[in-house]
Amino acid sequence: PFFYIGGANGAGLLDVYCKSKGWQRIHDNKREDYILKWCETKCRETYYNFKEGEQLLYQIPNNKLLTTKIGLLSNLREYERVMNKISKTLNPRSRQRPRLSLMPLSPSIAWLFWPGEMRERLLKMEDFFPESYRLDIKDERDAFFEIYEDTQIWICKPTSSNQGRGIFLLKNQEAVDVLQSKLQSIDEDPIYKKLPYKAPQARIVQRYLHRPLLLEGKKFDVRSYLLIACTVPYMLFFGHGYVRLTCINYNLASDDLTTHLTNQYMQKKNPLYSYVKEETVWSMERFNSYVNEKYRLAKGLPKDWVLMAFTKRMKDIMMQCFLAVKSKLDCKLGYFDLIGCDFLIDEDFKVWLLEMNANPALHMNCAVLKDIIPTVVNETLDLALEIFNKIQKGQKILPLELQCHFVMLYNGIAPDGGPRPSKSKTSLASLRNQRSLTESSPHIAQNPPKAMEKPPKRQPNAQLGPWAPGLDWTGPV
Repeated sequence: PFFYIGGANGAGLLDVYCKSKGWQRIHDNKREDYILKWCETKCRETYYNFKEGEQLLYQIPNNKLLTTKIGLLSNLREYERVMNKISKTLNPRSRQRPRLSLMPLSPSIAWLFWPGEMRERLLKMEDFFPESYRLDIKDERDAFFEIYEDTQIWICKPTSSNQGRGIFLLKNQEAVDVLQSKLQSIDEDPIYKKLPYKAPQARIVQRYLHRPLLLEGKKFDVRSYLLIACTVPYMLFFGHGYVRLTCINYNLASDDLTTHLTNQYMQKKNPLYSYVKEETVWSMERFNSYVNEKYRLAKGLPKDWVLMAFTKRMKDIMMQCFLAVKSKLDCKLGYFDLIGCDFLIDEDFKVWLLEMNANPALHMNCAVLKDIIPTVVNETLDLALEIFNKIQKGQKILPLELQCHFVMLYNGIAPDGGPRPSKSKTSLASLRNQRSLTESSPHIAQNPPKAMEKPPKRQPNAQLGPWAPGLDWTGPV
């Protein structure tokens, strides 16, 4: 078998893993006889020539629905709007489902009508996502310029960039006026009006979270992982990552971006980085111990808040993001994706999602990263390959023999362990049909009901829905 790696991000780890399987590396991007293709940047031709059910391909083609700032913002907004509209049609005194035949629903929202606590799991966007405005929509940018006050700080981000590129702070009225003037001049340019995609304005402004929790006086965020190991059926996993700290102490008034942006790409620009780089990345165990020691009593937190409450909150937020795009993502047997999710905790211990990133950094420039990144990469490939092979061979998908670090978030297969397709295209079509039947009421991983069995009436505690409660993380490997 052959494999192809495009780009340098994680290439060494990927190469070692694949060669350990006895596979041979190829370097021609146009070859189509690979079993695995992992590329940093997506290519339309690759997806056009992809052989569903025969090859593994890293990155879902339209993952930008989650991994761009505008994509994530727009889909979360739409999901909340639709869910709130539907919830108003429910009789608050009744646990019974309304007549679905009168309300055509996409699979990603049908779960709302199951009884029990599942409806209560819808998170308010304002409780986990900072207030944001799109600058590519005139009404939205006008609304932002209208509400801006000189005492506020906002952060402006390009929709598709990563590693802090193109980010700047809006700290006063003068900076906002400059931005407004620039956008207006671009908008009035006759040449610009003819462009099909208005790249110069493809940005968002986001309210800056100016009171972050600090570790040893430094700002930090947490990188976690959302693994979509399979899309037919959907198999999602949560994985712990690491804590990213700044080199210098937090100072809200500072114009130095390395004070405000925690990623390693930005921190390497700080002159102190070479001296303190090992302190710019903490393990989750160290973070948990620090919070237990410094904040548990002072803030009235439960023991191991990081590994329990914080972890649960991250899972819930990831789950809502997935549900917002579940019916929109391109799904083919062989597609898989690893998405980096960045969270910030404020001084009130409120958890905020900052962004989700395609092709997350897999560099290992300090001791903690040398420990966690290989685990993440190897198990990503292990799970994607195990699920793929089991489907090819017509075997039950569950249990997963190679699951260790990652925790299941969403199980879109039948409760007996999954459908049993053969290698034929007919069976792959059958698998997709099976998925379409089950995805509107996917089964949880713990104590699932029988396949396609209707839930008994008047049971408000029936655990039906896209979560996998009871599967708690036990610590990074």
